[in-house]
Amino acid sequence: MNTDHNQIVIIGGGLAGLFCALQLSPLPVTVIAAAPIGQGASSAWAQAGIAAAVSSDDTVESHVADTLAAGDGIVDEDIIRMMAAAASDRVHDLLALGVPFDRDLEGHLQVSREAAHSHSRIVRVRGDMAGRAIMQALVAKVRQTPSVSIVENATAYQLLLKDNHINGLAMRRVDGSDQVLPARQVVIATGGIGHLYKVTTNPAEACGSGIGMAAQAGAVLADMEFVQFHPTALDVQSDPAPLATEALRGHGAHLVNRLGERFMLRHDPAGEMAPRDVVARGIYEEVMSGRGAWLDCTTAIGESFAEEFPTVYAYCQAVGIDPARELIPVVPAAHYFMGGILTDIDGRSTVQGLWACGEAASTGAHGANRLASNSLLEAVVFAARVADAIKKRPQNTESDQTIVEVLPSSSKSNNQAAMQKLRALMSSNFGVVRQQESMLHGLQQIRHLIGDNRDPVFANSLITAEVLAVAALSRKESRGGHYRSDYPDSSTIWQHRSMLTLEDAQHTYQYLAEPA
Repeated sequence: MNTDHNQIVIIGGGLAGLFCALQLSPLPVTVIAAAPIGQGASSAWAQAGIAAAVSSDDTVESHVADTLAAGDGIVDEDIIRMMAAAASDRVHDLLALGVPFDRDLEGHLQVSREAAHSHSRIVRVRGDMAGRAIMQALVAKVRQTPSVSIVENATAYQLLLKDNHINGLAMRRVDGSDQVLPARQVVIATGGIGHLYKVTTNPAEACGSGIGMAAQAGAVLADMEFVQFHPTALDVQSDPAPLATEALRGHGAHLVNRLGERFMLRHDPAGEMAPRDVVARGIYEEVMSGRGAWLDCTTAIGESFAEEFPTVYAYCQAVGIDPARELIPVVPAAHYFMGGILTDIDGRSTVQGLWACGEAASTGAHGANRLASNSLLEAVVFAARVADAIKKRPQNTESDQTIVEVLPSSSKSNNQAAMQKLRALMSSNFGVVRQQESMLHGLQQIRHLIGDNRDPVFANSLITAEVLAVAALSRKESRGGHYRSDYPDSSTIWQHRSMLTLEDAQHTYQYLAEPA
């Protein structure tokens, strides 16, 4: 592989990164992936599909309205309007790449409905296989595209600047060697932060690494307190926790506790179809009370389960559950991150030459709580916009030889135990329900881990956790995915996005740590 003249580097081998690489063709691009491309990507695990107003009875305006409602008052309306309007074109781009979206007998795209959507607008593949099918098509296309060079099983961990502009990055190969790659434009598409939590639906690669890298380079981060917990992960002690897609509830499946009660009706008239944060808190309450929570698909789906939802069926079968006849134990799990690297409408960060798309970015499209299936849509829409914006810039094809060097060997200590401690801290103190004293204790423990750490790769996860913790402590209200038992109501004072640099977060910590 020759990367000497590839001045555009994409960090991340998921949907956003690969789609961006394809859209940049024929410009030479290097994609760095922590795992083989397509593996270790949360995109591949997405079961439901892509939200797009493609049916005759749906409209872009309706999609926008549903997103604004789910985002709980802080969605950037210009951003979501652009994104919803671009949805149909991006779905057809994926069709052209070979994604086999479901169609009806007349050949029209078949759509389903999910919670908080007013219309059926989820474009799927075999019920619950959209993410896997999309990634298979993209990986095949990328491997056939000569302009894309791929570095697999390598972890980028530091952005290098020259004159306040991106000039390269440091990465660690699978053999433990550290190298520098020159770059004038870097796109971070590393995914979210789910693996910072003990119970998550995300792969190990979703550990906030790209967000922490950007923070260390001085980028502004946004909405870091807003973590979406999927209400219905399978409670079967697996890591990551298998996901029972929301589409099951869209098909009429009910949530019940140990007593057989449909408890969600106590929390919201919409019951199981209430917004995800409401459903997650409802299940969390039942689990913490000892009553437990189960998803009952036996009547609504029954014998057609294996055919309609093959992925969830396989998960259940693997742990000895027949979902057509038995209840599925469920628990909330860290699933999607609304926060991340602040970007503009073209995916441009506040650092010159640094871009972000996918879950690592905070575009303003999701607000405080992502509307179901808007995530894959955001990934392809902003990946395309990043590519278009970079293409319009003068392309420098000469590598900057001043930074092509092998870095001195840095500490490569085994941080597995520290990561497990961090995950437990995040779940206990910054989970579904939060409270001041608990969060402050959690932040102090994160700071201890930072002080003890000598690994620059793990440092990025710790920094992401630190900024998230400060943002959650600072927002003294409940909104969307951020729920505080000590401030259970929303406040008009806080009806805005939050923005922090790493320096801001560290100053805020010093203030919070001072004795009263």
